[in-house]
Amino acid sequence: FFFPRGCFCCSLPTSSFYLKVKMGDAKAGAKIFSRSCAQCHTLEAGGPHKVGPNLNGLFGRQTGQAPGFAYSDANIKKGITWGEDTLMEYLINPKKYIPGTKMVFAGLKKEKDRKNLVAYLKEATA
Repeated sequence: FFFPRGCFCCSLPTSSFYLKVKMGDAKAGAKIFSRSCAQCHTLEAGGPHKVGPNLNGLFGRQTGQAPGFAYSDANIKKGITWGEDTLMEYLINPKKYIPGTKMVFAGLKKEKDRKNLVAYLKEATA
């Protein structure tokens, strides 16, 4: 159910409640990460950068801000904060979302795959 002013049963703001209900299966997302992301990214706190930045602490961080990683100017200047909504959009087509990014990943076209990956990233990068 979607209530415009919040959930009547637990008083959570609707947007938070709605996003938690919508997100995917973290276990399935782990498989997607292993297949599509692990060759370029690490997740653990203090982990090394690879071709892409370490993703620990991703949620709530602005684009281009992982310490010690050499980002493109486009990524630094994008200025958005990573969250479920921004990652869902970004993962469709990273080069379209941030023109000029160095990321070569083509994206995940299936919404279910993106939801699963975002659910996994939320758990694994906290």
